[in-house]
Amino acid sequence: MATIIGTRKLVLIVDSEDYSTEVSKCMITTGDTDSDFVSFPDALAGGLRDYTLKLTIRQNTADDSLWYFAWDRAGDDVDVEVWPNGDGITEGATTPKVTGTVTITEPDGTFVGGQANRSNTKVQTCEVEWKFTAKPAIDITP
Repeated sequence: MATIIGTRKLVLIVDSEDYSTEVSKCMITTGDTDSDFVSFPDALAGGLRDYTLKLTIRQNTADDSLWYFAWDRAGDDVDVEVWPNGDGITEGATTPKVTGTVTITEPDGTFVGGQANRSNTKVQTCEVEWKFTAKPAIDITP
């Protein structure tokens, strides 16, 4: 039984910590790799692919925040879990889990600061893109 992915239940776990409250955008994207070598079987399968975890994260200098994690752990490879339909505990047909290892990198562009806003609840954010070390896996079995 397939389940449509909604827009409000996503759970993001990075290095065993739930950072769902720290993100407003979370996407896994794919594109052609820029490898200098593509084997014949790779070419037959459509070419090599790169997979990237793209996040919009809240700027938060607390040492337990995702923003600080990105600041402090750049260059590290860490495990991630993306649960598109929430839960974060038990994978299954209605709560699939996508897993992989990403390399933490600092963003190109704004990392600290941003535009002024008269709202007293708006916060600064930044965009990060972390490449997966291999194609992520999806688990839909309980």
